[in-house]
Amino acid sequence: MKTDSNQSLKQLIESGTFIVAPGVYDGLSAKIADRMGFHALYMTGYGTVASRLGVPDAGIATYSEMVEGVKCVASDTNTPVIADADTGYGGLLNVRNTVRGYEAAGATAIQLEDQEVPKKCGHTLGRRVVPMEDMVMKVKVAVDARESEETLIIARTDARTEHGLDEALRRAEAYAAAGADILFVESPESIEEMEKIGNSLDVPLLANMVPGGGRTPDISADQLKQFGFNIAIYPGVGFCAAAAAVETAFSYLKDQGSVIGLDLPQMNITEMHSLMGFEEVWEFERKFGQRE
Repeated sequence: MKTDSNQSLKQLIESGTFIVAPGVYDGLSAKIADRMGFHALYMTGYGTVASRLGVPDAGIATYSEMVEGVKCVASDTNTPVIADADTGYGGLLNVRNTVRGYEAAGATAIQLEDQEVPKKCGHTLGRRVVPMEDMVMKVKVAVDARESEETLIIARTDARTEHGLDEALRRAEAYAAAGADILFVESPESIEEMEKIGNSLDVPLLANMVPGGGRTPDISADQLKQFGFNIAIYPGVGFCAAAAAVETAFSYLKDQGSVIGLDLPQMNITEMHSLMGFEEVWEFERKFGQRE
């Protein structure tokens, strides 16, 4: 079980610690975030699909591809990992397999949503949800499938955008009754709605912050905590910044024919060697000798 300061994610929530989790999407982003002192990392489905496959987060990625993503971000980090598991990749048997696979791969919390298959990215229009009773069964299966009670099940509802906040709250309450440890009402559309969610649900709550184009207002951790939320995820903070930096660097190289004078914050190769763990490789080679 991943721990942070010898506390599990469950213990952190129970202690009243507010958790800010940056979105990680590959081994490099996870390594960078892991050394920053966050209480949790969020393996974003959008970012993982974009990074690994270069396609939209629209239900295209498979369970096998995504569980490999969990292994990639969790295997060499010490910070608890919250992992996006979409709809569970199928029916109830698939949900059981997903929870077991994600948990074995190192996920500390597993997020499941009530969208129809193929799912769509949150904060987009046209998301359709399954009957509430179907998601209730998924939550029950997920809770039953986990090996450890320290592994948390996050139930997300996408009902707000097409069916209104009251329906989203009704579903969230049903998912809590089914055993979900954390509730995630996706894309509320005002500060007043955020406050109503916090006042209406007596279960740990997760907020999705998508600055610059998201449907939910970007509000501070202090205000979210005041409203009754426990976790704020920032799925796009890493891959959006990385995409902009890469585009700038590549454009400069194309125009100038070199990177001399490129005004862009970046690690030098020595810093990258350290981040990637080359010191351990070199120590191994010194100990056992270079093989031809």
